[in-house]
Amino acid sequence: MLESVDAVDMQAALLRLRRTSGLPVAFGGLLSDARHARIAELNGAQTTALRGLVISAGSGLGGKSIALSRPCAVTDYRSSRHISHEYDMAVAAEGLRSVVAVPVVVRRRVRGVLYGALREPVSLGDRTFDAAVAAARDVEQALVVRDEVQQLLAVTREQITDPRGAPEAWEDVREAHRELRALVPKVVDPALRDELLSVCGRLASAAGARAPQPCGVHLAPREVDVLACVAAGTTNAGAAKRLGLRPETVKGYLRSAMRKLGAHTRLEAVVAARRAGLLP
Repeated sequence: MLESVDAVDMQAALLRLRRTSGLPVAFGGLLSDARHARIAELNGAQTTALRGLVISAGSGLGGKSIALSRPCAVTDYRSSRHISHEYDMAVAAEGLRSVVAVPVVVRRRVRGVLYGALREPVSLGDRTFDAAVAAARDVEQALVVRDEVQQLLAVTREQITDPRGAPEAWEDVREAHRELRALVPKVVDPALRDELLSVCGRLASAAGARAPQPCGVHLAPREVDVLACVAAGTTNAGAAKRLGLRPETVKGYLRSAMRKLGAHTRLEAVVAARRAGLLP
């Protein structure tokens, strides 16, 4: 599943890089260890010469970018004296000349590298650099979300196995549920998003198993998200910031959820949702 997540996020970033910079070719990949990145995704390439290429830190333009943890560029790859030339054959096969490489840095650690390129030797300007950096930041944010998701999934899988835990343990379950619900809209990959929703459902069901109540209420996903924030004592403004919504939109979802649950206050809505197994 992680490979599909990487592919989706990387392809989206490469497409953005081409659109915002005007560069005809973009490619990139993530690091498999501290010193090696594999070019896994191509956008605009005419050959497959670059696909699967393993870039070592310090080697070539991308390796230099990885080693220095900053963007690097050359006007003419084949004749540049500022890089080593281990990958000249693959670059020449694709016909690339002017190239920029930008590292993807997450919490001060390089996790990947993105490239943009032209098939003619032209000096790249600030607009191109800015576009490449912005695309790398997209991948960075996607990796941050993915890391959080994996950590939360690992914790919640353990919590789900003990539905009769102590009250303080259930506060951890509820916090994990809230965090997972907030991450769902940020996940691009549909398979990972479905897994998140499945785990959220299992958390809520485990809670419902403690005090099952028959209920035919069906809340929309965003109504559940808002109630999860309300259960944590979050204000409408705080819920809006956490969920990426407007405060007015949060109010609308909360009113709708309260109506469906037959609740007259925010607290009543949370209690009713928990009794119905809609919240842990």
